[in-house]
Amino acid sequence: MDLETTQTTTTAKLPILKQGEYDMWRLRIEQYFQVQDYALWDVIENGNSFKLVAQTKTNADGTSTSLIPRPVTTKEKAQKNNDVKERSMLLMALPNEHLMKFNQYKDAKTLFAAIQTRFGGNEATKKTQKTLLKQMYENFSASITESLDSIFNRLQKIVSHLAILGENISQEDLKLKFLRGLPFEWNTHVVVWRNKHDLDTMRFDDLYNNFKIVEQEVK
Repeated sequence: MDLETTQTTTTAKLPILKQGEYDMWRLRIEQYFQVQDYALWDVIENGNSFKLVAQTKTNADGTSTSLIPRPVTTKEKAQKNNDVKERSMLLMALPNEHLMKFNQYKDAKTLFAAIQTRFGGNEATKKTQKTLLKQMYENFSASITESLDSIFNRLQKIVSHLAILGENISQEDLKLKFLRGLPFEWNTHVVVWRNKHDLDTMRFDDLYNNFKIVEQEVK
């Protein structure tokens, strides 16, 4: 499979919204639309400037007729097509049980706002979520049965969610949390790395990769 085919396959995967993961989905869906076509995300931010507003025409016999205009210019047609396309993608990204409820919103911008209101939570829920994540981070630990990949990914997920909520963890603190959270079987390697002179300047990913090298030895 060539690079172009691989990229097309990757970008074709629409991120599906899962309960409790709105903030991460919000980041992914924005990137998805921008990769597909930036004009799609522009519809979310600015809306579709062409609006289908019924116009009333008075007939010669005194009766009136309601007319719904259609896009005329190339720009109007493109905006309308993008709006229809993005609305359909947003609906496909929702769990099946929510489709009927959100199908009532007839344009992408209004639909996205409704999704945010329903799943994004308010300031109180975000504050509670941040508190819980901070507790998970402070109490982070792993067992010997957990793989190094799982330990690394679990810690990264907590940190990523905290960052979305405006709570940023420094690289230095993250590296120390990783070392402290490893099970006692890793103690020899933990002591060695905590005393290395370049630990302060090393990236967290590099620290993890160095531990990955000796994982089989520890297991």
